[in-house]
Amino acid sequence: MELHGKVALVTGGAVRVGKAIALAFAYAGADVAFSYHSSGAEADQTKREIETLGRRAYAAQADSGNVADCRRLVAERLVAETVDALGRLDVLVNNASLWKRTRFAELTEADWDTVTNILLKGAAFTSHAAAPHLSAHGDGAIVNIIDLSAFIPFPNFIAHSAGKAGLLNITRSLAIELAPVVRVNAVAPGPVLPPPNYSEKQIRAAAERTLLGRWGRAEDVAEAVVFLARAPFVTGSIVEVDGGEHLAWRK
Repeated sequence: MELHGKVALVTGGAVRVGKAIALAFAYAGADVAFSYHSSGAEADQTKREIETLGRRAYAAQADSGNVADCRRLVAERLVAETVDALGRLDVLVNNASLWKRTRFAELTEADWDTVTNILLKGAAFTSHAAAPHLSAHGDGAIVNIIDLSAFIPFPNFIAHSAGKAGLLNITRSLAIELAPVVRVNAVAPGPVLPPPNYSEKQIRAAAERTLLGRWGRAEDVAEAVVFLARAPFVTGSIVEVDGGEHLAWRK
């Protein structure tokens, strides 16, 4: 796919990895819409940065974690607003996620619903709403952001791990359902941006769990996402951007 003049929608695109993905599409020549939950000031800044690159931008507040009717009130509205603002939709990146500890012994239904709604319900119904637009021009793409917990659960993050595993399955299911005109792939980042509460010890330990012995960058993930959006003969695939973390236990 030639991205110049196309439109990409990135959920959770105001900050961190989502912002890097949004900016990468702008650098590649695409106009960019993105959603955000509570990061209003950051969303304004990201929108300005996209526009500084000479691309059109649209920012929409959305919360797929806490509403009962995620399909109508979030997914369909978000896609409709993107098309109204930017004229079309060619790429969807399901990046929105909530990094929330959910120890099994203390698990609540509210926490489970909030975390998994964003990862599963939000991604599924945003993809459903986007699919007709993605297929309209004969070459659409969806890229889902998972992580290594889709393969090996993270301790004390049962809802997150279950959600990411489900999103991996959604990726493969949609690759089958939407072929041949919409390609669907996933990127599984490893340590690229430390959570704000990480200690220096935790940061060093995460680096040591990779084959490369270091942290990556949010831009490494963004480059992989843009590659998958462009790649004409890749669908149903997962690209691990983790410095070899998924293999480091064998070393």
